[in-house]
Amino acid sequence: MYAPNMGNSGRPKTYVLSAFAILLLGMLAFYAVYFPATAQQTVAEQEPLTTVHGGAQTPADVAAAPDADTVILDEADEADEADEADEARETISGTVATGDTAGKLLGGDVHAVMRSAGKHYSLAHIRSGQPYTVVRDRTTQALELFEYEIDAHRKLVVEREGDAFKSRVESIVYDVRLVLLQGTIESNLFLAVAALDEAPALAIVVADVFRWDIDFIRGVHEGDSFGILVEKRYRDGEFKHYGRVLGATFTNKGKLFEAFLFRGASGHASHYNSKGEGLRKALLKAPLAFTRISSGYSKGRRHPIFHDVRPHEAIDYAAPAGTPVKAVGDGVISQKGWRGGYGNAISIRHGAALESEYGHLSGYAKGIAVGTRVRQGQTIGFVGMTGWATGPHLCFRLKQQGRAINPLKVINPREESIAPGRMKEFQERTVQIRNFVSGVTPLDAYTPDMCN
Repeated sequence: MYAPNMGNSGRPKTYVLSAFAILLLGMLAFYAVYFPATAQQTVAEQEPLTTVHGGAQTPADVAAAPDADTVILDEADEADEADEADEARETISGTVATGDTAGKLLGGDVHAVMRSAGKHYSLAHIRSGQPYTVVRDRTTQALELFEYEIDAHRKLVVEREGDAFKSRVESIVYDVRLVLLQGTIESNLFLAVAALDEAPALAIVVADVFRWDIDFIRGVHEGDSFGILVEKRYRDGEFKHYGRVLGATFTNKGKLFEAFLFRGASGHASHYNSKGEGLRKALLKAPLAFTRISSGYSKGRRHPIFHDVRPHEAIDYAAPAGTPVKAVGDGVISQKGWRGGYGNAISIRHGAALESEYGHLSGYAKGIAVGTRVRQGQTIGFVGMTGWATGPHLCFRLKQQGRAINPLKVINPREESIAPGRMKEFQERTVQIRNFVSGVTPLDAYTPDMCN
């Protein structure tokens, strides 16, 4: 059996230690009463660092800040108030679905919101696929906030202020990263882009830069190559779309084409070749992209329906129904409607007594009417097979002074070139762009304002 160890007095050591502990506690209490500052310092030295307002504080800082606890409590109160505000509001975010209207999204507040927003953007024009956010009071269901992304660059913001609404248009902020992408054509441009693990939209971006010089329908060949210095834009870490193309090259059948972004005399940023000549020309090479010519310009072609030989003073582009058809140049809509065997058709009057015609359309783009001014590259309609057509295609005609001409042989002068007085500035820009391409300037050193 275990027995306690006995001292010389015959009393157990356990009791001696307990008495000593009581004496020690008494001394500490006396010390704390008569020397409080020293005691506080002793305790502080034993505690870990404390964080106040997010910054690391030393024990001395904590001791010197008698209202530190109060500050922390105030922050907690603010957080609680924010949580309560969030709980009092109901947020719905999504994308506009086909058939959705402003009335469906906004309910009883729609008229007041539309009146406020009308000075900036008509909500009658909301489009499917566009993101939106609706914030309501959870109890009363009163609208507090409405946001709608007009396009990739702007959003409409409508907020309640008392009994009224205030609206504004804000720029959408992106995280912009500059990338250099290079590829070689083995089959077509889309597959070359896919081989780089990039979105198909990049093929459209490349084609848009060189669409005046290269026919991407019939002029691209195996072994052609491209390089593009382009912005990629992200939101919340997610890639959204490609931005500006600072520079690009395309080697087509051994011939090098170059493009450099520069703000010309018009005030708009455009692409120029290394000589300072504008890439933009009076007419596009074709009214649509990435399709094929199914029937060329001919004075004697056997008609696919009537089987007789007659002139075909047009170019037929075979493409899936619904493919966007673009105006080949700036102009005014001179005709729109049904035109017998030509089906649904549009005519555009350009300068120099030039007129372009687009037939067999399945439909027209929104806002297209006789007298409407359109810009080069603007979608005016969609490929179909209305009228005398055996399959979906676009019949494209070009006339000068009322007489048909072959669209593939039109003399197409370049537009604006860099003014002599700005050539030095342009050359400095080309050096800046080439330095990104060569690696002299790291890509991560790029900021969007560098090429404004």
